[in-house]
Amino acid sequence: MPGPSTELVQQLYRTPPDRFVAARDAAVAEARRAGDPGTARQLARLRRPTVAAWLVNLLAITRPELVADLVQLADALRTAQRELRGPRLRELSAQRRAVVGALVAEVRKLAAAEPDAPPAGRLPLAEVESTLNAAFSDVDVAEQVRAGRLLRAASYAGFGEVPRPQLRLVTGDEGEPEEERPARRPAAQRGRPEATPRPDRAAERAEQAARRAARAERARQRRALDRELDKARADQQRAEAELTEAVGQERDEAAVLDGIEAELAELERRRAVAEQDLSRAKLARRAAERAATVARRRAGEVEAAVEALAAEEGDADAGDGAAD
Repeated sequence: MPGPSTELVQQLYRTPPDRFVAARDAAVAEARRAGDPGTARQLARLRRPTVAAWLVNLLAITRPELVADLVQLADALRTAQRELRGPRLRELSAQRRAVVGALVAEVRKLAAAEPDAPPAGRLPLAEVESTLNAAFSDVDVAEQVRAGRLLRAASYAGFGEVPRPQLRLVTGDEGEPEEERPARRPAAQRGRPEATPRPDRAAERAEQAARRAARAERARQRRALDRELDKARADQQRAEAELTEAVGQERDEAAVLDGIEAELAELERRRAVAEQDLSRAKLARRAAERAATVARRRAGEVEAAVEALAAEEGDADAGDGAAD
């Protein structure tokens, strides 16, 4: 029985926890409608992850190459721990801190892109960091992280120099712990019973090694911060220069806009005056048209009267001629 596809399971485990149950039940119903009860049962057994586990799953599903680097580094760390190689352990421990920090930052970025993710201030990033650290000491946790099917956050089991060195002191690459290596005796004492190493001395050496490693790490971080500060100051100077230039350009453009607005206001004033003049001209034209109409009508009436009078005079003259 094939069961649910990897893509479907990944889609469910990258779903925010508050929507996981609904999405899973919908997938179960779809499998049943498709006549696949086996897949439906397997899907129904999937459990909702916590928010921290969901964030780790989101990282594993979205950025599998980063999680693969973490798993590879975890394997190297466990190998170095088994072989008790001190210098290699310190180097890998520094790499572990850098990798975990980068992955937590990536988780914060991925969560910001998820619309249903909790606000940035409520993300359980401490649990995410603890789970990623646990992957370095627990093979099962590492595999769950890599598969993107984590259900709950894991606790850090204690590894390397965080929070304190839990490994026995290793000097050089011999691979022999300080407490278990026979004490070197002067030639004059050979043949005598071996002296038992002092446990407090070994602990003191381990503490000194831890302090040296911590100082080296702080120095590295300080150098990194100094470089970041120099870059930030350079960026600030460049931004200040760009801001000054932008302010000057804004001032110039505002002056141009003021000039255009003044010209526009003058044109508006002239347009208003012209509109008033046009209105008066229209009124004068209408009055002149009315006067012309009256004058034409009056002229027509006068012409008609003149013609009538002329006709009457003609008739009178004709009558007088006939009488003579």
